[in-house]
Amino acid sequence: MNGKKHLYVLATMFVMTLLATPAVSADSHTDNEYTENAAKEQAKGYIAIGAALAVGLAGIGTGLAQSNIGSAAIGAVAEDKDNFTNGLIFVAIPETIVIFGLVISALLIFVMGA
Repeated sequence: MNGKKHLYVLATMFVMTLLATPAVSADSHTDNEYTENAAKEQAKGYIAIGAALAVGLAGIGTGLAQSNIGSAAIGAVAEDKDNFTNGLIFVAIPETIVIFGLVISALLIFVMGA
């Protein structure tokens, strides 16, 4: 198996583990307060996992994009020094994706986690 297949298998196993985790009911009519507290804590855990995935995957995607863009920008600047500004702008554009991931994680933690 190559590296990508290992990553896909690992991601599939992770998702299946999350889906196989027993969901706890927060219905107060049938369950006691311990079950309700367990459901709230489990929801906080899922929110934390979602926030981590938002930032982590956005960071990985940005890193992959910037590696290709950065090498092309260095090559363009090596040929003509007037391309420095354009290269700097093109390297900075993918960083907005990480900022979006950070905003999503902040919304998850502070709005949904409250």
